Amino acid sequence: MAASLLLIPAIISAQVGDARSRLAVGINGGINMSKVSFNPTIKQSNLNGLNGGLTIRYTCEKYFSTLCSIQLEANYSQRGWKEKIEDNDNTYQRTINYLEIPFMAHLSWGKEYRGMQFFLNAGPQANMYISDKEEKGGGTWDASTRPNHVTAQYGKAVDNKFDYGIAAGAGFEFATKLGHFTLEARYYYGLGDVFGATKKDYFSRSGNSSTIVKFSYLIDLTK
Repeated sequence: MAASLLLIPAIISAQVGDARSRLAVGINGGINMSKVSFNPTIKQSNLNGLNGGLTIRYTCEKYFSTLCSIQLEANYSQRGWKEKIEDNDNTYQRTINYLEIPFMAHLSWGKEYRGMQFFLNAGPQANMYISDKEEKGGGTWDASTRPNHVTAQYGKAVDNKFDYGIAAGAGFEFATKLGHFTLEARYYYGLGDVFGATKKDYFSRSGNSSTIVKFSYLIDLTK
């Protein structure tokens, strides 16, 4: 029995993956294709905006064939919505600029040092409001012709300066002597609301969502 107990630490140690201590930093950039989930609903198409900033990734372990890392980003992100106005030639869009900070688990499979990898990212994300801009066009502005008569969003200030949600993505990375080149498709689902959502507010839901396609370039600081 005593001998069995002495073997437990060795068994646990054997189950832990190979340790890594690799820190990589770099830049990323791409495009947001955004909408806002309104209730009452507003007909929309994607609003295209910029997404880019800094990336820090720390690789801590290889467990069997899986490289395990944590990834932190600080990005400038343009989100918002673009309305489908079918009854006249009016146009309307609202661009909302955020500082976004995703904190994600990064799991990858493939060539560790030279070659191709497939990876998954997932984790929480916080967003801090910077500014926003309304754009109206199409001649004489006539809000009365909206199909479901939703006009409370026009001229309304952003109530919630802090947004939060969940981000998840997948992509490919190519590791070379010059660094790591990645291409990723990511989806962000906002759990917060752009406007107030209490009983006295018009909208009960106004949550950000966006599909992001981005490139990144990272270099290893430690290996």
